[in-house]
Amino acid sequence: MFQVRIHGRGGQGVVSAAEMLSIAAFEEGKHSQAVPSFGSERMGAPVVAYVRIDDKEIELREPVLEPDLLIVQDPTLFTAIDVFAGLRDDGYVLINTRKTAEELGIGEATQRLPEGHVATVAATELAMRHLKRPTPNTVLLGAFTAMNDIVKLESVFKAIQKKFPGKIGEMNVTAAQAAHDVAAAD
Repeated sequence: MFQVRIHGRGGQGVVSAAEMLSIAAFEEGKHSQAVPSFGSERMGAPVVAYVRIDDKEIELREPVLEPDLLIVQDPTLFTAIDVFAGLRDDGYVLINTRKTAEELGIGEATQRLPEGHVATVAATELAMRHLKRPTPNTVLLGAFTAMNDIVKLESVFKAIQKKFPGKIGEMNVTAAQAAHDVAAAD
């Protein structure tokens, strides 16, 4: 089973990202689930959501305590909570930033991970360019597909278009493609 924990802040589309990643896996015939977790439900408050993907039925319903992947939509959370709690030694980290892990002060937490398992993408900047809104969720899903083969980019596109039909979906697909291209080039 591949388990994902998505960290962000209210208004960044954390819960929608989890839903779309789950739908993308389902599009490929996999079993998947998205589980939101809310504390204070307000703009800017820390939000976390979980995704599980497997080839067989998933019976777990609790939070993801040992993620294979962390998606961090807001790097200011590194000083607010222990984002890395439980991350597997062979896990992946995808961060919405232009900064390096060292510049973020998280080099020690990420140095144990295999090469190519830590990626940074300026997702908010790409979202502003393509969507005219600072929502990094679909952008980061596109970048994630460049890091491994858990889900294909085309499946993420389908999930985005189901969530956001029409022109909004097309704009989000373009943003996800741009992030995929950036992550693949690194």
